[in-house]
Amino acid sequence: MNLELRHLKVVCAIAETGSVTKAASQLGLAQPALTAQLQRIERTLGGALFDRDRRGARPTALGELVLSRARVLLPAMKGLQDEAARLAAGGSSTLTRYRMGAIGGPVFAHMLHRISAVQPEAQISTYASYYVDELATMVLNGKLDFAQVGVCGDALPSAEYGLMWDTIAVDAVCVLMREDHPQAKGHEVDLAELASEQWSAAAGDGCFETCFAAACARAGFAPRRVLETDARACIDMVELGVAIGLCQPTFRPPAGLTTRPLKGAPLRWRLILGWHPESQAARTAPQLLELGREAYQDVIARNEGYVEWMREQAAAA
Repeated sequence: MNLELRHLKVVCAIAETGSVTKAASQLGLAQPALTAQLQRIERTLGGALFDRDRRGARPTALGELVLSRARVLLPAMKGLQDEAARLAAGGSSTLTRYRMGAIGGPVFAHMLHRISAVQPEAQISTYASYYVDELATMVLNGKLDFAQVGVCGDALPSAEYGLMWDTIAVDAVCVLMREDHPQAKGHEVDLAELASEQWSAAAGDGCFETCFAAACARAGFAPRRVLETDARACIDMVELGVAIGLCQPTFRPPAGLTTRPLKGAPLRWRLILGWHPESQAARTAPQLLELGREAYQDVIARNEGYVEWMREQAAAA
């Protein structure tokens, strides 16, 4: 039998989990099948790779040698596959296909509209996810050209993905509430006045939950409860008066609901665009950023109250 990369993955899985049974579960194999495969690997290499007993599996000296090589070879092969995927997505200096990932929202929709207006012949495909890490990984692996995501305040996604990120816009976070809510009478809302409220929030990753809790603490209270669910259910909760929510000022509320910026802008939301610097998409990134910023202006202009509030903030600064 010739040793293959899949065999090295088996050895690494057993070492990482410390158990053939746990490794079998992680790899989606039956335990007897994995045991038989390990025995074939050991016969090929000429000795036992693990000392196994009721406490689990621990690498032998030979096992440590194989693991040291596997931990170099497997990431190298993954890197080769990623580079090949990015190269395969290349071609001419101008993109004719845009594979766009996004958390969603009206700015993304308007960006796609502007791409279609500038390049009517371009093929556009989209992928939606609540999770920045998932979209960043897909760009890194060459499965997406761009990721349009949102992050809290001055944060940026993890540098481990090696992507370039640039800002489309930064907004003050707003409160979503019913039009008959007592705090909806003014043109902004003091967070401290919402201490008794229950909150709804959409799923996602990043530091926003922590930043929200910190902003509430600075306002003198701990949030009563945050109900995490999908975006549609969040809106339903606000409509029913079960909770209030947080949203971007680009969000257009349905009839009966309204948005108000938080006084002093204790929370901010940054819309950013990401791409791989070595991909063909990198050449198109400046143009796409400009289209994204134009799309943002299209959308934010619909919220006249927020635009006026921003003018007041700028004048008072």
